[in-house]
Amino acid sequence: MATIERTVEAVWEGSLAGGEGLVTFNSGATPALPVTWASRIEDPAGRTSPEELLAAALGACFSMALSNLLSEAGAEPERLHVAATCRAEKDTGGLRVKGINLVARGRVPGVTASAFADAVARAAEECPVGRALAEGIAVTHVPQLEG
Repeated sequence: MATIERTVEAVWEGSLAGGEGLVTFNSGATPALPVTWASRIEDPAGRTSPEELLAAALGACFSMALSNLLSEAGAEPERLHVAATCRAEKDTGGLRVKGINLVARGRVPGVTASAFADAVARAAEECPVGRALAEGIAVTHVPQLEG
């Protein structure tokens, strides 16, 4: 099996509260996205946050898994819409991701509501990003101090 790797680079300048950063997708699929502390805990004001990016990754992966399961069952979807909402809470230990809620809507000719619900449940089990979040994955750290 081939190994797939995708890289995103994050650059942060300044303090947490007063600084700002950019997240750059090496694929070139989107322009660099600005991030700030304020965009995490206040009004995003056109900037993103790690929590929004996490929700985006899960929503995209889940919609692909759901499409595949439906298609394999002979019911190719006309349209799937997945809304992913990441919930984080700030407590004495810091900011913590508490969960992600997925709402899956679909226009799938010939599929009953029950069959769609079953496909959604299976997609939750088969989505690689969802599995990584549920099971935990190894994260390695490579320190490289400059200057």
